[in-house]
Amino acid sequence: MTTTHPGTPPVPDWLAQRLRAAGGSVPFLDYMNWALHDPEHGAYGSGRLQIGPGGDFATAPSLGEEFARLLAPQVAEWLSLLPPDEPLALVETGPGEGQLAQQLAEALLAGWPSLAGRTELVLVEPNAGMAERQRRRLASCPMPVRWADVRSLAGAPLRGVVLAHEVLDALAVERIERRGHHWCRQRVVLEDGGLRLEAGEPLSGALLDPLADLGLLPLDERRPEGWCSELHPGLAPWLAACAGALAQGWLLVIDYAHEARRYYAPQRSNGTLMAYRRQRASDDPLREPGHWDLTAHLCLESLEAASRAGGWQPLAVCRQGEALLALGLAQRLHDLQQECGTPLTDLLQRRETLLRLVDPAGLGEFRWIALRRDGETPTPATEPLFLRPPSG
Repeated sequence: MTTTHPGTPPVPDWLAQRLRAAGGSVPFLDYMNWALHDPEHGAYGSGRLQIGPGGDFATAPSLGEEFARLLAPQVAEWLSLLPPDEPLALVETGPGEGQLAQQLAEALLAGWPSLAGRTELVLVEPNAGMAERQRRRLASCPMPVRWADVRSLAGAPLRGVVLAHEVLDALAVERIERRGHHWCRQRVVLEDGGLRLEAGEPLSGALLDPLADLGLLPLDERRPEGWCSELHPGLAPWLAACAGALAQGWLLVIDYAHEARRYYAPQRSNGTLMAYRRQRASDDPLREPGHWDLTAHLCLESLEAASRAGGWQPLAVCRQGEALLALGLAQRLHDLQQECGTPLTDLLQRRETLLRLVDPAGLGEFRWIALRRDGETPTPATEPLFLRPPSG
């Protein structure tokens, strides 16, 4: 099956040159990597994308400080369970505009000053354009902050907490498509000055291995010719590198995710891949390459398998709405009603933000996935705070 997108603007010269050098087509994974992370032309690599209500898309931290204030007790509890009197780290991977790092630093300093006093912020940002914006925002950060490559941290692994908030959905994916009796690797093809998607070579090797576990083998008629979805080969190396950077502690992944039975359901015939720009969504991943964010949901079973292979112990999975309610969101809503001296417009804005964070049709559907990594002495196997009933 061939997918074309009429009316798509001409292919930019930089991308056309690369495709010609590659023989006219590349696997979708390569295209997605270029479109997002190329240092000069990629949406993230160039720093072109803007995150926030007035930018290309909004995230929970970009809506204000409420998200970080709710998350901070969980981060603080995990940090407090690590060996006392040792340096600690709060690592954020893919920190976006740096808002969450700044907000968490302020919340930790206000609520847990002794813990904040021995904790440094470590930001892992592979894209120079985004890192420059983060440096400007965090110039006055109240905690020590540095930038590092995750693999460079393996030489001196840290103890602490790693956050991956809306990061793994931007890892490049393989798109697969049914063609006859085979699952084929979808490719991006340059043709007549435009781009199209085309089913390429049949899957082989490591790409075939997970298909049976994901319910995609044996092939049957429930998924007809042209049915396509995504695989996530970048998860395992990312999680392994992240484990190498952490001697002991926790990883919290916050992202859109489905169970395999939902992700690869026969009726989901075009996968989960979406493009975002200027608060608009599109199902055309070939539109203006390098100007749109491209994301694909995670598959929970794929993430769990990759995490175990990478040295992590899966702890818990729940929806963001449930997690934030356990961390006190309902109490914060109640406290807003009792607050005096604050302009009504500010109170209404904060209330709207809190409700958006748990909206089951939006951010409330995010999954919180907690993973643990033990050091020489086992990390306390306590249930995450976000799974316990709210106190009071």
